[in-house]
Amino acid sequence: MFITAREKAILEFLIKKSGKHTELSIATFLHVSVRTIQRDLKNVEKIVEKFDLKIAKSVDNGLSIVGADQNIYRLIQELIKIKPVDLSVEERKLLSLIKLLGANGPLKLAPLAKALGVSITTLGTYLDDLADWVSNFGIQLVRKRGIGVEIIGSESSKRKALASFFLTYFNEELIENLLLISNEAIDSEQILFYFKKEYLQGIDEIVSSTISGIHSKLADSDYIGFLVQTCVSLQRIESDFRLQADEVDLQSLKESEEFSAIKALSGKVLETFSIVIGDVEMAFLAAVLKGSKLKEAESAYYDSVLIGRSLKRVIQDVSHQMNIDLTSDFSLFQGLMAHMEPSIFRVRQNMSTFNPLTDEIKKKYPLLFMAVSNSLAKEFKGISFPDDEVAYVVLHFGSALELRKEEIRIRALVVCPTGIGTSKMLASRIKKEVGEISSIDIASIKDMQTLDLKQYQIIISTVQLPLRSIEYVYVNPLLYEHDIEAINRYLGKHIKDFTRITSNTPEVKKPKQNKSNVSLQEFMNDLEISQKCIRTLLRNFSVYREKDSSTYEDCMKAMILECAKQGFVTDVEGVYHQLLHRESKGGLGIPNTHLAFYHCRHEGIQEMVFHIAHLKNPYKVKGMDGKQMDIHNLLLLLAPESLNQLELEIISIVSTTIVEDRESLMIFSSANESMIRSKLEETFLNFLQNKFVKE
Repeated sequence: MFITAREKAILEFLIKKSGKHTELSIATFLHVSVRTIQRDLKNVEKIVEKFDLKIAKSVDNGLSIVGADQNIYRLIQELIKIKPVDLSVEERKLLSLIKLLGANGPLKLAPLAKALGVSITTLGTYLDDLADWVSNFGIQLVRKRGIGVEIIGSESSKRKALASFFLTYFNEELIENLLLISNEAIDSEQILFYFKKEYLQGIDEIVSSTISGIHSKLADSDYIGFLVQTCVSLQRIESDFRLQADEVDLQSLKESEEFSAIKALSGKVLETFSIVIGDVEMAFLAAVLKGSKLKEAESAYYDSVLIGRSLKRVIQDVSHQMNIDLTSDFSLFQGLMAHMEPSIFRVRQNMSTFNPLTDEIKKKYPLLFMAVSNSLAKEFKGISFPDDEVAYVVLHFGSALELRKEEIRIRALVVCPTGIGTSKMLASRIKKEVGEISSIDIASIKDMQTLDLKQYQIIISTVQLPLRSIEYVYVNPLLYEHDIEAINRYLGKHIKDFTRITSNTPEVKKPKQNKSNVSLQEFMNDLEISQKCIRTLLRNFSVYREKDSSTYEDCMKAMILECAKQGFVTDVEGVYHQLLHRESKGGLGIPNTHLAFYHCRHEGIQEMVFHIAHLKNPYKVKGMDGKQMDIHNLLLLLAPESLNQLELEIISIVSTTIVEDRESLMIFSSANESMIRSKLEETFLNFLQNKFVKE
């Protein structure tokens, strides 16, 4: 049976969580459009029919596989045996990482791309992502023209990077394969393109029997992590990639109980696989074990007086910042004691632990995250806790507070010389980069004098303000990384002020013009204008492949002619020259992408229209940074000359969505109409909800 990786993933979703997933949730998990999932489901239906099963949809659109249990079991058994005819992006990245780490020198790009079944351009994207990944472990992915690509760094860091990649992206598959191996229900000799079946099975048995002798017990996730790191180390030793003596603290680790356990483990490895694990290698595994050992909270051993004292101070300080007393919560103290010792060890040993929930935790508990981060830095001087470690601690506090959502809202004022121009773009970026800011108002220096500044928790200015009595954050209009850090530092410094304001006083609301001062008729008119504008944009949106054009100007003119055929444009030459005039004022290519965004308002445009042409051959255009660049997609956004404020706002939303983040840039670069349309729909829905639903 032939099946793609995505079809197999859909089947696994439906089997593991019957009725829980919808077409939308599956599309979200697999990073594709709903239309793509709907197309794949047609083939999935044909597959399950072969097992006398069918796919049913519940009242709330939940999908499930319906049929006899024995038939579902037969389907599961068949899925285990099937190897998909294509690979996921993560699998190709994993294969790239394995090949790079298994090489004794640089690898040529062309053979590597061929082995993965991708183009050199696609491989370049994978390598960019892998470069970011391995940098977290203190190693570099280096590309040299004419020589190739290689990963440079210590052996210990390479092992940690590879093991972490498996645990981050293939954790469920690892657990599933371990169960299948123990039940002798898997035939493949190689697991996830790397692990030898006999090694995984043997090490699982050795680790479970050896490590159980230690008085403290590993949590399930830590057990899998240690098992994976042990297998990676074993296969790296076998391939003659060995650790250097200076990569571990052999002297101190030799005295630990973890080293004794690893020594017993290495003896069994020698008996089973005839592989010698030396003292340095044993010390490395002992460090991994020491960093992953997680005691049960109830049995945490309280001989770490200094850690206990520091944690009590942390709890006091966080309570003080959040205006909530947690000092008497002993279960919180227990949980932190059980967690903190291995956490400190990991940080000191530079053993980065990836936390897949970090971004979600930062978004869900923004101020609590900053409060905990501040307290840890204050109390544990000399230890720099990465965000992933801080996030774990935040979870303990979040559980103690029984928080589902922080009600603290931060209102910001952005001050620019005129209050127009780059200010909206700056406000959009601030809201994107600093998620805890819930609303932003924009004002000029002149307007600022008439505002009640007490209603704002933070003032951000692109100019030096002539007001000494007011504290504000001065930033560059382009909002560089250090500007974002400055805003976060200010918020962190004033957490207590924010929590006191929100806990003791009603939330400051905008002037009543958005409520009683607006009539029902005005509200309905605004809603109708917004709906009409959005419907027009979505109706007049299309993506198509460019017909032969000798220059990008010809391509652009052909796109305008296409708009004229559809009745959107009545003055082709006028619109064309308006676009060229707009380009002459500054490049329209988006830097670090292959997109050019041409847009204008003109009296010869009858309706808003958004077209994207996927180019047959790349064109050279001037980028917004003034540099020449290649473009593969030409984006054309046209609007009538006369627009009201709401329509202008919606047009600007389309513009900012394109460059919102890396994911958005990839979506608009994809030339996938359904995916781009879904992104626009999501953006417009958020706009309508924030504009007309939120208080």
